Amino acid sequence: MSDMNDFNATIIAEFRENDGQVGGDFADATMVLLTTTGAKSGATRINPLVCRIDDDGQVYVFASKAGAPTHPDWYHNLTKNPTVGVELGAERFEATAEELSGDERDAVYAAHAKQYPGFAEYQANTDRVIPVIALRRS
Repeated sequence: MSDMNDFNATIIAEFRENDGQVGGDFADATMVLLTTTGAKSGATRINPLVCRIDDDGQVYVFASKAGAPTHPDWYHNLTKNPTVGVELGAERFEATAEELSGDERDAVYAAHAKQYPGFAEYQANTDRVIPVIALRRS
């Protein structure tokens, strides 16, 4: 298991033990566990992600990969298999992942970057437009 897998496994366990609350660098962040189906492998993958929840309860995730030049694997998985599992606090539900574009994408990303300034740095550090994904409850 790689260091990132170990790190994620620790976050996932803490998330589940504490109804979505984790400590460390993510202590003040709203997080979800996103379950995707591997685009090539078909294997189930779980990723802890900082998310945004708007006033209507719509959940958004951001394929930032900390400003890396490539999209994260989970993004490629949901583009092929958009039906995903979401754990938000103690709640679990199925959703359809829908990538936002244009002004809608920009507005959601800007609001998220205002709340979590690291996301503004991620966008500034990469040439790609970081995808914003709405998780629409099924």
